[in-house]
Parts: sequence; structure tokens; C-alpha cells
Amino acid sequence: MAHIGIIGSEGRMGQAIASLLDGAPHEFAGGVDHDGDVAALTNTADTLVDFSSPDALLANLAAATSSSTPILIGTTGLQDPHHRAIDAAAEKIPLLQTGNTSLGVQLLAHLVHRAAEKLGPDWDIEIVEMHHRHKVDAPSGTAKILGIAAAEGRGISLAENTESGRDGMTGARKEGAIGFAALRGGSVAGDHSVILAGEQERITLSHNAENRLIFARGAIKAAAWLIGKPPGRYTMNDVLDL
Repeated sequence: MAHIGIIGSEGRMGQAIASLLDGAPHEFAGGVDHDGDVAALTNTADTLVDFSSPDALLANLAAATSSSTPILIGTTGLQDPHHRAIDAAAEKIPLLQTGNTSLGVQLLAHLVHRAAEKLGPDWDIEIVEMHHRHKVDAPSGTAKILGIAAAEGRGISLAENTESGRDGMTGARKEGAIGFAALRGGSVAGDHSVILAGEQERITLSHNAENRLIFARGAIKAAAWLIGKPPGRYTMNDVLDL
């Protein structure tokens, strides 16, 4: 049984995770929010999940590394400096960072990688995502995961082959580009589709999140999986052994 501490326990994801930690099979070790004492939380937690904010990440990493506590980072909206800090922390503790903890999404990304690998650059790739009206970052962390999977399948750089925010006279679509479109509205937990469009045929690979609990279940599974692992930066693929 793992004792799991939640950073950002009052947020939507934090509450969803806490609701599932009832001792079967894991227990809630406590939570912190805003300027809470993460270091104190590591005294009762075997592993941490962080769904707080990018601004809090450095302090959370410092507390986790100081106490040698594994940590799963599900916070989205991270930038390059955050990822460099994560890389540095992963040299000292087992750490998993992901934009989506759904097990279904991880399998979708695996399928996207395979499809992009097998189909040529004349198949255009578009990633469409929709979330609730309160989401503040776009494209979503999940859309980025799918974009990375597509780019890696093709052996190209996503950063150098991204198209997004099309408006007005944008010109023809660049061959090999990976396009992103973000929709916001209502209470949508998360819908993602990857469209591979060829000449006179299309393949659409999709995942629809019906409830936030799917992410909570995946986060709990991954956080518990980290316990006992050697230092390193892990992914959900490692958890699923894909």
C-alpha cells in the first residue's frame, strides 16, 4: 500500500485523486495548496503527485529531492526552464512528468506514433482538442503528447514542424507539418482526435474523457509505480511497459 501525498489537493484533479485514495489499495497521505509546506508532506508520503501550478514547480521539486521522495508531475503549461529543472531533479529521484495520466491516452499516443511512422509525409496530420471553458493553456498537454508521438514517428522535430492558430490568408499547408486546433467550452473533461488525411482517405484516432476520474486513476497507478525505482525521468509508457 502506497501513501500518496497531493500537491494541489484543492484543485479539480487533486480532489479527484483524493476521492479515490480510501485505502483500497492506496491511502491519502495528506495534501497542500498554494504556499503549503511540501517538505512536511514528504514526512508522511511515500510518493507525491503534483497538480498545482508552474510557478510552484521549482519549490516542489526542491522538497521532493531533499527528501528523496518520488514525484509525479501532472501540471501543464510548463516551459523549457521547468523541463530543465525536471531533468536536474530526475538525476536524484524517480520522477514522471506527463501532460495526461489517462492510460487510454497513452495507448492512443502509441498508435499515433505507429501510424505516423508507417504513413509518409504526404499524409497531413491535424490534432484537434476540446476542453472546458476554464482551461487556461492551449494546446493542451495531451495534444502536445500526441504531437510529439507523431513527430517522433516521422523522425522530425515537432517544434520545427508545428502549425497552429491559423487565421486569415495563411497560405498553403506546409508538407509534413503537424497542425493543432484548440476548442474551449462547457464542461468537457477532454476530447482529442488525431486526423491523418491522405489523398481521398482519412484515418481518425480519438480519445474522449467522460470523467476526470480516469486521470486520477492513472495518476495513482503511476505514482505508486514510481516507489522503489532508481532515479530517472520516466513516462507513462514505462508504467504501461509500451
